[in-house]
Amino acid sequence: MNKTIRRASAFALLLVLALLVRATWVQFYDGKALADDKDNRRNAIETYSRSLGNIIVAGDSVTGSARTKGGDLAYKRTYTDGRLYAAVTGYASQSYAPTQLEGIYQDLLNGTDTRLKGVMDTVTGKRADPGDVVTTIDPGVQKAAYQALGGKKGAAVAIDPATGRILAVVSAPSYDPSSLTDANAAGTAWKQLNSDPDKPLTNRALRQPLPPGSTFKLVVAAAALEDGLYPSVDQRTDSPDPYPLPGTTRTLSNENPNAPCENASIRVALRYSCNNVFGKMAVDLGQDKVRAMAEKFGFNDSRQDVPVRAYASVYPSGMDKAQTALSGIGQFDVTATPLQMAMVSAAIANDGRLVSPHMVSQITDGGGDVLSNYDDSTKTKRIVSSSTARQLQSAMQTVVEQGTGTNAQIAGATVGGKTGTAQHGENNSKTPYAWFTSYAKSDSGGKEVAVAVMVEQSDAARSEVSGNGLAAPVARAMMRAALKG
Repeated sequence: MNKTIRRASAFALLLVLALLVRATWVQFYDGKALADDKDNRRNAIETYSRSLGNIIVAGDSVTGSARTKGGDLAYKRTYTDGRLYAAVTGYASQSYAPTQLEGIYQDLLNGTDTRLKGVMDTVTGKRADPGDVVTTIDPGVQKAAYQALGGKKGAAVAIDPATGRILAVVSAPSYDPSSLTDANAAGTAWKQLNSDPDKPLTNRALRQPLPPGSTFKLVVAAAALEDGLYPSVDQRTDSPDPYPLPGTTRTLSNENPNAPCENASIRVALRYSCNNVFGKMAVDLGQDKVRAMAEKFGFNDSRQDVPVRAYASVYPSGMDKAQTALSGIGQFDVTATPLQMAMVSAAIANDGRLVSPHMVSQITDGGGDVLSNYDDSTKTKRIVSSSTARQLQSAMQTVVEQGTGTNAQIAGATVGGKTGTAQHGENNSKTPYAWFTSYAKSDSGGKEVAVAVMVEQSDAARSEVSGNGLAAPVARAMMRAALKG
């Protein structure tokens, strides 16, 4: 064999070896990345080759699967009362990435979660039977919130203070997840939903922090009592009316000029929602102490998973004294989700202890065996002392019985709450946000619930926008449904 042939043979052999090495690399190293690529059609074909597992509410599935009428995707996701539960379930689409519980438990619901595999499944590589997600949602409370919000743009959350179980998560306007499930129709629905100025795909309950207005005064009051600035909700404060904002020529006045807000006690100040009292209280405490209390309740937590990741509610830093005063009434750069404000009321109602909120009770395998029980793994932390909690409960009850929250009263129950009307737009040029957060305890059955409602926009005239007028009736409907069970 001459030298030229030997060289050509050696070169050809090197090329073959290079191809073998590359093929091995692709198969064993790049294979998983390629298989998991979102544009890999085989994944969708495999996922929808059979029925998915289900999301369960009070023992009933609110999801399902249906055979398609052609194409390479054998099944599609279906929803029962899709609009009602959209903020809980999210959607599982043949065309778009799943969201909410559908996204978090995607592997469980399609049978690829390794916890579902038996010994033979592992050996054969066969896809296991899908599992189910059992939620904590109470259908009665969910329906009450959805119906009470009606045509309003807003959101509502309900929590069992003693267990942390989330009983309702509603965002309005809602959407029908079924419109996004079929690849043949999803594109049109997707464009319509994303171009809608009301943003129905936004989960306002968990993922749209807005200024909480006067509902944040509960956090400032808690900080003042815990710090000892005022030992009792009935001690008069040192609060001029109006309150001169430090370092400015502006003053902080009250919505009701006839309210007895000058030097008012915390109870009276909550009852009449006195801005001067809580603005000065925040300055007297200092932003660091207010922030520390806010963070104990959950503000500034970027990893608030329920298990859907909620956007962080924010109490800012680096403020001057005038800005700190505005933060004391839930304005300036303070923002909160309805989930966060429900957590505030839940902790106060639960003797000052906050149980980690969660909307999934357990996940099960295809045979119904429990894989994880989240009711047993909740964490409880003390936010304020029992004494502070009892005093705030009493003051919140005064708000509902005699103050700005009378629309939340429920016969046969003890109800405490706090209204809020947050400014919106430059110089409050846009319609304010209406808030209400509260708790209710049955006088006979022992049941309890904490809620928060935010109405972003409604058909009410600007002069009629208030926490008591718009948000409190929604909260009352939810609390009544929760106490009835």
